[in-house]
Amino acid sequence: MEQVGCGWRPCHNQGELPFSRLIFVSSTAANVRQGSGTYVGIAALQRALVALGHEVELIAPPRMAAAAWRRLWFNWGLRRRLRLPRQGALVGFDLDGMFVASAGLPNIAAIKGVVAEELRFERGMARASLRLQAGLEGWRARRADRVIATSDYAAAAIGRHYGVPRERIRVVPELMDLATWRGMLAAVRPEARTSARVLCVAHLYPRKDVATLLRALAGMPTRVEAHIVGVGPELRRLRRLARELDLSGRVRFLGHISRAELAREYRNADVFCLPSRQEGFGIVLLEAMAAGLAVVAARAAAIPEVVPEGECGLLFEPGDADELGACLERMLGDCALRERLGEAGNQHVLRYNAPCVARKFLAALELESEPTR
Repeated sequence: MEQVGCGWRPCHNQGELPFSRLIFVSSTAANVRQGSGTYVGIAALQRALVALGHEVELIAPPRMAAAAWRRLWFNWGLRRRLRLPRQGALVGFDLDGMFVASAGLPNIAAIKGVVAEELRFERGMARASLRLQAGLEGWRARRADRVIATSDYAAAAIGRHYGVPRERIRVVPELMDLATWRGMLAAVRPEARTSARVLCVAHLYPRKDVATLLRALAGMPTRVEAHIVGVGPELRRLRRLARELDLSGRVRFLGHISRAELAREYRNADVFCLPSRQEGFGIVLLEAMAAGLAVVAARAAAIPEVVPEGECGLLFEPGDADELGACLERMLGDCALRERLGEAGNQHVLRYNAPCVARKFLAALELESEPTR
């Protein structure tokens, strides 16, 4: 597959240090099952920067560190152990890197999801834990030399919740390795099916609102089925809701699956649906568009930035199962519409190709685009 261009040209800034090395710090587990979209985005960015010739080291725990005390412990342990190179920069994701002294070197806070926004959808201990993390994330962002957000929505939320001036924030979207992903999709053999299939891929937190998809499905013809990929604290409740709605034969909860299996799910779906009420970006939307799928998603948070309404997908009001059902029925009943939106999404996603976004990331750090080693 030929290399996709992005039309970006490097801008060279005078008076900046040349960075021989970037240190990525993240307390998100270094695996897809526990790290979900956050780890996917960080790992893709690391690979893209390395491919451009830069040295990037990722420091992350091998297992889950989502609890507030685990994240604090991980960061506290770095304060003496981590030594930055003389010509380097620290990039801490979300609240991470808060205790690391940068010794006059650039200290960057790359905010993925804006915890202060995420906690609005939680209750009890989960909400209390996220409230603590939001406080730390805000403290980290205010002390950073530069803050990077994944969307205009996220940038506005960082300013509103954390008091970071807009001029200190740069927006760099998420990215994906289109060549590799499309190669995986091309290797999949389509299945023979008699029913229409809706695919949803999400870590099953309350804010993902997969329950609204189930309620929408209950009001649709029985020939429509849904495959839901992901794990999370809502899984048990969603299984129970599916039984209550008599959807047991029409919904499959696939849990965590491999990337090859995920490509198979995208390749054999008719429509992709993300009912989430809060997304700092939504990497799964890129995966779906790169698979040529038309998207139905909530008109919430950063989603309208990623999926232009009426151009690459249909959007509905968050939590409105009736409107979601109507969007899905319209999409599934109109092959020409699906093909038009799917093709537009396939072209739209080119701007998020890894080399293009990696260069934007370097520009946001005010780095030279050429490797310095």
